[in-house]
Amino acid sequence: MAEQEEDFSALPLADRFGHKVWKVRKAAYEDAAKQFSASGSEDDQCFRPFLNDVGLWKSAVTDSNVAAQQEAIIALGAFLKFGGREHCLRTRNQTITPMVEKCLSSTRAATKQGAVEALLLYVELDVAGPVIEDILPGLGNKVPKNVAATLHALNMIFHNYGCKIVDPKPVLKALPKAFGAADKNVRAEATSLAVELYRWLREAMKPMFWGDLKPSQQADLEAQFEKVKAEAAPKQERLLRSQQEAKANAPEGEEDVMDDDDEPDAAEEIDAFDLAEPQDVSKKIPPNFTDMLASSKWKDRKEAVDGLHQALSVPRIKDSDFNEVNRGLAKCMKDANVAVVTQAALCIQALALGLRKGYAKHRTVVMQPIMDRLKEKKVTVAEALGGALDAVFLSTDLTECLEDITTYLVNKNPQVKEGTMRFLIRCLRTTRDVPTKPEIITLCESGKKLLSESSPALRDGGAEILGTIMKIIGERAMTPQLEGLDDIRKTKIKEFFETAEVKAKEKPKPKPPPPKAAPPPKKMGGKKVVRKAAPAAAPPPEPLSPPLSSRPGPAKMGMPKPGLSGLKGPQKRTLGGPGGAASPRRAPAAPVMPSDDEPAPPQPRLGLSRGLAGRSLAKPAAAQAQLPPASPPPSSGLTAVERAELEELRAANDRLTRQVDEMRQERSKFMSEIQELKNQNAGLIEDHTRDVLSIKAKETQLVRARSDGEATEQVNDRLRRELERLKKALSRAEGLGTSPSGMASPGLASPTHDDVYRDQSSSSAHRHRMSITSTMSEEKENGEMMNPRSKLSPELRYAGSNPSSGRGSPARGFRREISHRDEDHSSGMSQRPMSSLPQPSGNGVESWRRAAEVTSQLKARIEQMKAKQAYARP
Repeated sequence: MAEQEEDFSALPLADRFGHKVWKVRKAAYEDAAKQFSASGSEDDQCFRPFLNDVGLWKSAVTDSNVAAQQEAIIALGAFLKFGGREHCLRTRNQTITPMVEKCLSSTRAATKQGAVEALLLYVELDVAGPVIEDILPGLGNKVPKNVAATLHALNMIFHNYGCKIVDPKPVLKALPKAFGAADKNVRAEATSLAVELYRWLREAMKPMFWGDLKPSQQADLEAQFEKVKAEAAPKQERLLRSQQEAKANAPEGEEDVMDDDDEPDAAEEIDAFDLAEPQDVSKKIPPNFTDMLASSKWKDRKEAVDGLHQALSVPRIKDSDFNEVNRGLAKCMKDANVAVVTQAALCIQALALGLRKGYAKHRTVVMQPIMDRLKEKKVTVAEALGGALDAVFLSTDLTECLEDITTYLVNKNPQVKEGTMRFLIRCLRTTRDVPTKPEIITLCESGKKLLSESSPALRDGGAEILGTIMKIIGERAMTPQLEGLDDIRKTKIKEFFETAEVKAKEKPKPKPPPPKAAPPPKKMGGKKVVRKAAPAAAPPPEPLSPPLSSRPGPAKMGMPKPGLSGLKGPQKRTLGGPGGAASPRRAPAAPVMPSDDEPAPPQPRLGLSRGLAGRSLAKPAAAQAQLPPASPPPSSGLTAVERAELEELRAANDRLTRQVDEMRQERSKFMSEIQELKNQNAGLIEDHTRDVLSIKAKETQLVRARSDGEATEQVNDRLRRELERLKKALSRAEGLGTSPSGMASPGLASPTHDDVYRDQSSSSAHRHRMSITSTMSEEKENGEMMNPRSKLSPELRYAGSNPSSGRGSPARGFRREISHRDEDHSSGMSQRPMSSLPQPSGNGVESWRRAAEVTSQLKARIEQMKAKQAYARP
């Protein structure tokens, strides 16, 4: 046994970490922990072997012997506790995963506790992100005991450091899987972790995982959340190493203040927007959204905004091109249907809350239309509009919204004025930036004007505005703004001041530390001695400072010069005689009392604009009495020149401050003008787009009208040609009827075959005309608007297509009759004598008369058709 102890004790500590005998390894772990605890600093030599070979810790925490493993975890904790950030970074990747798999679920309580402490130390020495990233794979372990132990370790990390130090998003995403586990211990640890996260995040954590839970699980969690709702906001129980160093280096007396400022309410600091991942909702917006908003039916418009609101109902929205959407929503503010207005306001609120600062560029498009609609008296609509305004304000600041607010505070509509007043009060309560002095003056003037309104609600609103501003900037700064108000109004403002809750408060400037008089004079005096010692020791004076004897006045009369030493105390060290610079104690006595018999030694000018040469020669004694005797330097350690320079610097600083304020005001004015120009540009673009569309519509109508006109002209040409043919046929028929051959004498013979044929032709033409008239009258009664070509009968529609004559022309029968008569006449003349030919009877004259009537009726009908076509043209 003794030989074994001598063998392993002689080995280096790093070699014993990998020894085959578990007792040797256990003893090595214990010795390492003792050495780390006794080390003088994190740079001690005992840490060096384990930093050079970080694989030693991986084999140590996964030791097969549970007793040795326990000591290895303790040694790792000592290594991290007494080491530094480098020790954490070098070993973190080698130890966290093995500890999660082997140590957190160990059967020994000391091993589990030591593993959790090691994980907390890893977070303390650096950051929590890499540690959580290596722990989360343990939630997918097949052994339920390991999963429960991993959840417990995460619970301890959040309990000690909170959600400001540890990012809860990865853990919240993995929680639903833990709630669906079959093991009850896993579900219990998951519930405990969810409750711990709820203590820090409150309702902001629900959008991350709530939808993935079953209704029964949600009910169980709600019951657990109710138990901790009444508890106070948790605070960070364990500080990071960087926080510890900052607290140690803080000046005395400021540690308590630092602790109070560094521990804000986590429920107010973290919300669903910070936890959620941005989602691209542009693809979810209905593609026909713009067309549906332009519909004349309110149901279509309501359906469009409903679909948009459903797409925008996410905690965080990825920034994209929402210009068209916002312009459409701004137009919805003028909609006559209040349901559309309300839903559009909810869409604006959801989009602004989802984009936050990214929505600031759309403020100018939607804010004024919303404020114009504040005249609505329905409570539901007013609340929706107010929520939209609040969401838009969160994406901007008070400076950008102030101009619109002050404009609508003097609106003629009392409903708009009251809604704007309430919006301003909410802005003052929620803003985190203290308004500038010009903004405070503008707001106070607006509040004073409301105090003189006839409506009690507006008067109370004005007092509340002034009281909220007083809460932000303080009573002392608000006092000049309340001058001229009576006591009743001041009392009312004071009441609102006491009850107002704001997030932005004017912090008092810290008192400057008491001046230390001793060190500055030494420092400044030393600089002057170093700078002026060489010129004072030289025999000739400075070129820019002639000797006093060369000046006119009392210097030529041999009068004493006692005032110089009194005015320039620190510079008297350079005014010695030929022996060099005088000491500070002996310097005042040398130039103060010179002898009358001896001439004054040459002395350089001290930079004063008024000295002995500037004194009046009439009263030298009075001037001498005014100058004090040699006096010590002023207590501040500054000479007159330096004081003058300091005053000049202060004046320049004040001047620059005023210039900066003026430039800020000009910048805000220019920004407002830019926004107005942008609005005007957007309006001009919309007007231009509408004009272009109307022009295109008119051009389309013109093209159609031209095509219809051309078709009508073609029909007219065809009818005109047909009319000419009819006239020619009529003239030819009349010429044949009045022939001098004696064939046209009436009543001499019975009707021939030609006469019967002519009667049939005239009757068919009459029937054709009647069919056209009846058809046109039926179409007119039915209200059918047809092409003029389609209104013609098939016979007239194709009239003029044949070079000789139309197939349906009324003149076709006449031409056929004439041709037959010509043929019969020629054949008869060749076969029999003239006296044997049949003579025309009276029926032939009547047939020609009917043909003339038909022709005249056709002419009248054609004129009527022309008139109708001209009336039907656009």
